[in-house]
Amino acid sequence: MNALAALPVNDGHVPVMLAEVLASLSPRDGGRYLDGTFGGGGYARAILQSAECTLHGIDRDPDAIIRGEEMARQADGRLIMHQGTFGAMETLVEEFVPFDGIVLDLGVSSFQIDQAERGFSFRHDGPLDMRMGGNGVSAADIVNGESEQTIADILYRYGEEKLSRRIARAIVNARAEETITTTGYLARIIRSCVPRDRSGIDPATRSFQGLRIAVNDELGELERALEAAPRLLAPGGVFTVVTFHSLEDRMVKRAMAVHAGRTGNPSRYEPIPLHQNKPDFNLLHSRPQSATDEEARENPRARSARLRALVRTPAAATSVSGTSA
Repeated sequence: MNALAALPVNDGHVPVMLAEVLASLSPRDGGRYLDGTFGGGGYARAILQSAECTLHGIDRDPDAIIRGEEMARQADGRLIMHQGTFGAMETLVEEFVPFDGIVLDLGVSSFQIDQAERGFSFRHDGPLDMRMGGNGVSAADIVNGESEQTIADILYRYGEEKLSRRIARAIVNARAEETITTTGYLARIIRSCVPRDRSGIDPATRSFQGLRIAVNDELGELERALEAAPRLLAPGGVFTVVTFHSLEDRMVKRAMAVHAGRTGNPSRYEPIPLHQNKPDFNLLHSRPQSATDEEARENPRARSARLRALVRTPAAATSVSGTSA
């Protein structure tokens, strides 16, 4: 169909719920789309192959920008990359709005997990880093410098780890003997005080998730994106988000419900307004979509994935305007 069709798919990168994402966005010729979490470029590639459209990609990871720029050279000018966080999308792409579709994939890129030097995974021993953009406070800074209470709070709030206090105490005791500098060492500390459960999930999983979210302010970025993205949509445009754990999914569900005017019934003691404005947005699906059984079997990352989507009503006037890409 175009030059991208001949470009090989990135090894090891499997975009989750790709068919469902494309179905929700329905890319069209002449449309303009935004991938706020470019990563390995799986969604971007599929969108550009689906229609003769323009796509803007955002990622804070310099390596992802390099991959995107390589893809852009094959995309006949239809892919434009922006380095930054998706929470800052409104500033990064303000001259290109509105968009016919925006997508966020909140999972960690397989490239980041597979690179031991990035320090995201305990599967590969490497420096305890976890910074998606390569700057700011690292995971090592947190586990070696923060108080036991702060570490416990991070693991409990962001990792939903019930044994957070026990783990934090073990971390503080261990760092008194030796600075914790590698993912392998931290994982061993956690496993020493957290028993395996029947699920087979590694005992370090939730703690690593909590640290990664804290290091990259992922929930803060998501909150800002959930506020900004609907404003960037053209009438009929769709905002699609794929989440991988309950913290994110609850935030997305709540924000989309607010935008769609589904915030619950008013008090029975309050008078019903005579004229209620119809919301400018609707939920595309009444319930979140999940990966198919087949995809979940072939790609374990898809098992916890949930897709929610918000559509701007065709009659809604755009709140922002811009120039063409």
